[in-house]
Amino acid sequence: MSITNIDTQVFAKQLRIHVLNMTSSGGSSHVGAAFSMADIIAVLYGHSLKIDPQLPKWADRDRFILSKGHAGACVYAALALRGFFSVDKLLTHYKDGSYLSGHVSHKGNPGVELSTGSLGHGLSVGSGMAYAAKADNKNYRVFVQLSDGECDEGSNWEAILFSAHHHLDNLVAIVDYNKIQSLAPVAETVGLEPFSDKWRAFGWAVREVDGHNHEELKAAFASIPAETGKPTVVIAHTIKGRGVSFMENTVLWHYRTAKGEEFDAALRELEAK
Repeated sequence: MSITNIDTQVFAKQLRIHVLNMTSSGGSSHVGAAFSMADIIAVLYGHSLKIDPQLPKWADRDRFILSKGHAGACVYAALALRGFFSVDKLLTHYKDGSYLSGHVSHKGNPGVELSTGSLGHGLSVGSGMAYAAKADNKNYRVFVQLSDGECDEGSNWEAILFSAHHHLDNLVAIVDYNKIQSLAPVAETVGLEPFSDKWRAFGWAVREVDGHNHEELKAAFASIPAETGKPTVVIAHTIKGRGVSFMENTVLWHYRTAKGEEFDAALRELEAK
C-alpha cells in the first residue's frame, strides 16, 4: 500500500518529541543523529515506503534498513506511530528487559528488517536484498539509511561496487550528511569530498537534496530509479541536532542525554515549532 494522507511535517515533529522523551527516560543518547534524519524518516514512513503495518512481513513491501543503527529511537518512533506496535512501548526504550535496545533491533519489533549498530554493514545487506528481488522478479525497493561517518568504512564501498556491477536500480542509499560524526567533524576525521563524484565514479545515480525539505525528499524517492540500470544514492544535506537550537551543529549531542533544564528547554522548542 502507498501512503499519501499523512502530514509529514507533523510526523517529523512527533518523531523528534518521542526521541527526546525516549532517550531522556531511558538514559540513552544519539539525539543529534536521530534529529538530523527525522525528516527523512518522516517522509519515508509517512509518504514514500510501500508498507502495511498490519502485514509487517508482506512479501511485496519495500525494505528499509537503518545502517546507522545508533539512531534507532527515530525508527522505533516511526514504526509505533504508523501502528506496527503500541506507542506505549516507546517509553521502555533502553530499559532492562526491553526489546527497544539502544541500537535498532529486529527482535520483538515488527517492521524492523535488520538489527544494526556496528557501522558499515547495512548497505551490504541491502545490496543482497535488492539482488534477491531482481533474481526473484520482485518489484519491491530497498532503502538503506547511512550516516556520513560510516562512509569511512571500506565495506560500504565494496557494496557500492557490487550494486553498480549488478545494475541494482531497485536499491536506494540515503546518506544523512550532517557532517559531524561521533567525536569530530567528518572533514577532520576522514574527508569524504568530492563525495557525489565518488558515487558517480562507482556507477551510481546521484541526487543531492536538502535533507530537511520534505518536497525535495518526496521528489527524490518518487523518481527511483533515478537512472535505469543504476542504483541511486540520495545525499541528504542535514543539520545534526536539527530542531533544537542548542543541539544543532555540535559534536556534544552525539552522546549527550537531555535531562533536567536541557530536556525542558528542548521540549519547549520542539513543541513550539
